[in-house]
Amino acid sequence: MRDVARLAGVSHQTVSRVLNNHPNVRQETRDRVVQAMEALNYRRNLAARTLVTRRSGALGIVGFESTLFGPASMLYAIEEAARAAGYFVSVATVRSLDRQSVLDAVDRLAQQSVEGIIAISPKPAVTHALVQVAPVLACVGVGGGAGDDSVPTVRVDNRVGAALATRHLLDLGHATVHHVAGPADWPEAVERVDGWRDTLYAAGAVVPPVRPQAWNARSGYEQGAMLATDPTVTAIFCANDQIALGVLRALHESGRRVPEDVSVVGFDGMPDSEYFLPPLTTVRQDFAELGRRSIDMLLGKIDSTGQPTEHMLLSPELVRRASSSRPRA
Repeated sequence: MRDVARLAGVSHQTVSRVLNNHPNVRQETRDRVVQAMEALNYRRNLAARTLVTRRSGALGIVGFESTLFGPASMLYAIEEAARAAGYFVSVATVRSLDRQSVLDAVDRLAQQSVEGIIAISPKPAVTHALVQVAPVLACVGVGGGAGDDSVPTVRVDNRVGAALATRHLLDLGHATVHHVAGPADWPEAVERVDGWRDTLYAAGAVVPPVRPQAWNARSGYEQGAMLATDPTVTAIFCANDQIALGVLRALHESGRRVPEDVSVVGFDGMPDSEYFLPPLTTVRQDFAELGRRSIDMLLGKIDSTGQPTEHMLLSPELVRRASSSRPRA
C-alpha cells in the first residue's frame, strides 16, 4: 500500500480510503491511485485485512454434488447475490447429505475465515448440523422443508406450489389429478404431496395412490407408462420438470396426446420447460429471489440486526403453457 501511495503521490491513508470506496476522495486522486495499483499489480492482502478488521469479506456455501436443477440453481443464485453484496464466496460440496459430512464442510469453510455460512439443506440432516454450528458462526439454511426452529431458513412454499398446480387442473374441469412424486426422504417432495392431497380433499375429489420415486426423467417415464394404461387418467401433476419430461415421453409413446387426452403440470420452472413438446405448464420457483433473501438474512445475522430464528417462505407462481387444457367431453 505504501508503494502505491508513493507512486500515486498520496498518503497510504488515501490509498486505504480508495480501497474502501470512501466518498471523501476526489475523482482525480482516485483515478491516480487506481492507475498506480494497476501499474504495480497491487492486490489487497485479505489475511492482513481480516486480522485488522475481524471481517474477511467472504461467505461460505455448503452445497452437494448434484445435477438436479433446483439445488444447482440455488447455489448459482446465492453466489450471484453474495457477489452483488460485495462478498467473496467459498463453496464446499458434500457427496452425502449426512450430519457429519456437513460439519466437515463447515469446518473447511471456517478455516478460511468466512463470516457466515449458507447451507443448501434439502434434507433434515443438514439443518441438524447447522444447529450445532449456529452458536459460533452465523448460519442460514436454504430450501428443504420446515426445519429446526433455531436455524433461520429461506425456502419456497412447496405446499402452496402444489396447490396451485392441482387447483389449476381441477379448475380446468378434471375430475381428479394424479401425482408423480419425488423421493420420500426429501421434505420438498413430501410437502408437494401434502399440498396436492390437501387440495383434492378440499375439492371433494378422489385422491389417487402415490408412489414416491426419484427426481429424474426416468422415474417420470416409468410411472407415466403405468398411468398411460389407465383411460380414466386425464391430469398429472409432476413433482418437478424433469419428472414431467419423462411422463410426456411415456404418454407420447402410448398414444395418449398432451393435452388433448392428458394434461401435465410440472414444478420448478426450468428454462428448458418452455421448449418441451408441448411447452410445459409448471410452477416456477424464483431462485434469484431465494438467493437475495438468504444473503440478506445471513448478513443481518452477522451484523446482529436479524431475528435469530427468522423463517421466510417464498410463494411460487404458476406458469400456464400448452401442456394443460380442459378435458375432452
